Amino acid sequence: MPKPKTVLTHKYYRKIIDDCRKMPAIRVAVVHPVQADVIEAVAEAAAEKLIVPVLIGPRARIEAAAKEAKIDLKKWELIDAEHSHAAAAKAVELAAAGKVDAIMKGSLHTDELLGAIVPSSSGLRTEYRISHAFVMGVPDYPKPLIVTDAAVNIAPDAATKADICQNAINLWHVLFGRDKTPKVAVLAAIETVNPKMQATVDAAVLCKMADRRQITGAVVDGPLAFDNAISKAAAKEKGIVSKVAGDADILLVPEIESGNILAKQLSFLGHADAAGIVLGARVPIILTSRADNVLAHLMSCALAVKMVAARRAGKVK
Repeated sequence: MPKPKTVLTHKYYRKIIDDCRKMPAIRVAVVHPVQADVIEAVAEAAAEKLIVPVLIGPRARIEAAAKEAKIDLKKWELIDAEHSHAAAAKAVELAAAGKVDAIMKGSLHTDELLGAIVPSSSGLRTEYRISHAFVMGVPDYPKPLIVTDAAVNIAPDAATKADICQNAINLWHVLFGRDKTPKVAVLAAIETVNPKMQATVDAAVLCKMADRRQITGAVVDGPLAFDNAISKAAAKEKGIVSKVAGDADILLVPEIESGNILAKQLSFLGHADAAGIVLGARVPIILTSRADNVLAHLMSCALAVKMVAARRAGKVK
């Protein structure tokens, strides 16, 4: 197995990945890994002792991808599946039976993978709506940022946003401890409630839900524009008095377009590291992109390791 080639540069990522090396590697069903870059990413995570891969997909195509990547598959389990739909279904079956600890997206579309997970018949649903979170290390921000949901829920209503919020809060506690309280900024275009702007109304609803402990484990405030959420100077200039403004740990976006744009802008223009995971199912789902660097792939796997450990300890439902 090849040795890790990546130099881990971001201090938050490095600490989390180092912590995960002390934990047992998790069995991960890798769905339809039929491209060389996917096999390479899996090999990196296995070499870091984060995961034990179970490759699921057309055997001939997986073996061809491994040959192109110059990766030896002999130490890994390979389950032959006719096509990507069959591979996703098999991964869900294994996860529901407790035979794998997590699922990783390979060379298939996200909606195809989630299409096998979302139905109640999958056996993987929990009381929470499934949602995605990016854990981002932004060079010019003094601490990690969680951006949610930028990949799964297209136009969530207030009830769905409550689940998205709770999923992100639970993830934050798994990563950074339960002795601290994260600050959630519910983003909108303005800082006041305008009934004509649904994002501001939803923000007000979420804040009151947090007051009534329908959302727990965090301080929630909004609506807040992005600048006021992450800049104390901007919040002061606007006269905003808030425990969250200028010091957010979690950014809850209005809908998928704004979230996706924000996350990619932070990555490509802000040079942020970004790791992604899907929450709310009985197993974590590792979502990676072909545009991700090796560090992002490793960190995404590390998030899954942390979530699995927390679930085994009864800290996450």
